[in-house]
Amino acid sequence: MAIVTAAHANPVILVMGDSLSAEYGLPRGAGWVKLLEGQLQQQSSPWVVFNASISGETSSGGLTRLPKLLATKKPGIVLLELGANDALRGLSIEQTQSNLRKMIVMSKQTGAQVLLFGMQIPPNYGQQYTQQFKEIFPRVANQENIELLPFFMAGVAANKDYFQSDNIHPNKAAQSVLFKNVWGAMAPYQTLLQTR
Repeated sequence: MAIVTAAHANPVILVMGDSLSAEYGLPRGAGWVKLLEGQLQQQSSPWVVFNASISGETSSGGLTRLPKLLATKKPGIVLLELGANDALRGLSIEQTQSNLRKMIVMSKQTGAQVLLFGMQIPPNYGQQYTQQFKEIFPRVANQENIELLPFFMAGVAANKDYFQSDNIHPNKAAQSVLFKNVWGAMAPYQTLLQTR
């Protein structure tokens, strides 16, 4: 009887996100992460997706949870979709940036590649804070030399029809747009996704 060792297990994509990736308010299996799984299966990719996203998660929470997830899941790719809740709670730009960098460095140290999801917040948070928040993501991606999805909510944020009744969380119809944004940003990994 063959025993599957960790070395021969399917490679893992770890999704570290908040409600935008945790299917908040959506039917189960309707989120963009599920669409990513479907795309990989369609391509007969050996890679599997582990969604560790939690609604309400901040970069601080993600940083606390990440070491255990890296140790147990041993991901080859980490999709980092955090930061929006930091802004909603008024956390400092410096703190969010520091947490994201630590998560990226930690992931890279295990050999994982990281795709950072750029986030933006509505202008009602004040022009300066809004701009500074937007700049966190390209700056960190550039400093750490990782891939960046410039704006995760591109094509969704400006369209009211793509939101649930709370006007904050994307609805089911928006998930295919979010998935396309992510899949496009994963282009540098396409060769990798066909290998174990």
